[in-house]
Amino acid sequence: MAIEKQPQQQQSNPSSEEAKPTTTMVVTSPYRLLEQPTPNSKKLTLIPLIFLIYFEVSGGPFGEETAVQAAGPLFAILGFLIFPFIWSIPEALVTAELATAYPGNGGFVIWANAAFGPFWGFQMGSLKFLSGVINNAAYPVLCVDYLKLVFKVFEKGVPRKLAIGLSTVILSFVNYLGLTIVGYTAVALGVVSLFPFVLMAFISIPKIHPKRWVSLGQKGVKKDWNLFFNTLFWNLNFWDNASTLAGEVDRPQKTFPKALFSAGILTCIGYLIPLLTTTGSLNVNQSRWDDGFLADAAGMIAGNWLKFWVEVGAVLSGIGLFEAQLSSSSFQLLGMADLGFLPKFFGLRSTWFNTPWVGILFSSLITFGVSFMNFTNIISSANFLYSLGMLLEFASFLWLRRTHPQLKRPYKVPMGLPGLVIMCLVPSGFLVFVMAIANKIVYILSAALTLGGILGYFCMKLLKSREWFEYAKEGAVVHGDEEN
Repeated sequence: MAIEKQPQQQQSNPSSEEAKPTTTMVVTSPYRLLEQPTPNSKKLTLIPLIFLIYFEVSGGPFGEETAVQAAGPLFAILGFLIFPFIWSIPEALVTAELATAYPGNGGFVIWANAAFGPFWGFQMGSLKFLSGVINNAAYPVLCVDYLKLVFKVFEKGVPRKLAIGLSTVILSFVNYLGLTIVGYTAVALGVVSLFPFVLMAFISIPKIHPKRWVSLGQKGVKKDWNLFFNTLFWNLNFWDNASTLAGEVDRPQKTFPKALFSAGILTCIGYLIPLLTTTGSLNVNQSRWDDGFLADAAGMIAGNWLKFWVEVGAVLSGIGLFEAQLSSSSFQLLGMADLGFLPKFFGLRSTWFNTPWVGILFSSLITFGVSFMNFTNIISSANFLYSLGMLLEFASFLWLRRTHPQLKRPYKVPMGLPGLVIMCLVPSGFLVFVMAIANKIVYILSAALTLGGILGYFCMKLLKSREWFEYAKEGAVVHGDEEN
């Protein structure tokens, strides 16, 4: 990759080091670098980034119950043991390499653009953004599902809809207050929501019967593989979402790999301990393993005090999940504006908090609009769109390794191209499987949204040619250079 560095305009006092602005590298085509000032903002450090990634992916064991309902304890345990190796680790490794090679806001949009050009960069942005905001609609629903266990008024009707809508508005405002606040809030929420499961694990030890872990489920209950695999996928994906705010991370080349590794360990432990605890100590009908059952399980194991704590933890976890996903979606829109894929106003930041307020508002409105869909259809549609985006992401990763072998990669997956192809083929096969088992509603919705992304690209080109909105020059944002 031949890179020509554009000279910066001469300053009035060139001899003064203090007069030089902080800079980042911006490529307006894959071959030309410009320098632009970076906003003076507080950067995300390691611990908040770990918990942001944790909430992007998991946020706790809430939502894993349906895996037991769908296929029984043994398959649920095996799923959360094996699936991270065939899906989560390859996705995290791809994210670590590309986020450190191209650590700018926009993440995977930058990668697809650098590999295949603007059309595919825009499609990546469309697929991932839509999957993210649709996925985010599940969290207010999940919060209200736990609240209704305590307050029956939220079970249905107008009170339920008002609760979902009001929670969306309040949580969006918290995101507006700043990414650093969101990061440290995620740390607090993570600790408080996980601690009751640590207590539950210790209290349940005398009640555990290991033979229950190998149960295939109730006799006569048909296994729902569609629900099972969608539950696994939904609980263990989105490792690459934090890449869209890489420009806000302190020393991303070092911080991102450490954060991904730490978040991976935290996520696996957070799923397996409650699953082993509850399936080993309780003998209940498989049909009871629905969303919210972990709270009932805590009450059976330790009493109502722990049940209440788990219910509160579920609400707090939903808040963390919503905040982390909304941050990624809004900074993705900011990154796409910097790339020239969206009008410049999508990159506007709040004067007080330096947050992309237009992106937050736009993402929140779409999330609110789909929050009243059926919960299963929400996660299935998000999974389908995300699967399409991930296939493009794996292709971008492999193509950049092949065509830009000398690109500076602060973290590099320690494999040659043949090994990387195998590493990406296994999760790609699973992505195709997840899409193949979708229902008719998901196919129709996903096809319509994908077509919307294709039309959106040509609409963007038209708007640019008519100059109805101001756009940045089309290109790719990168931080770094080729190795000598």
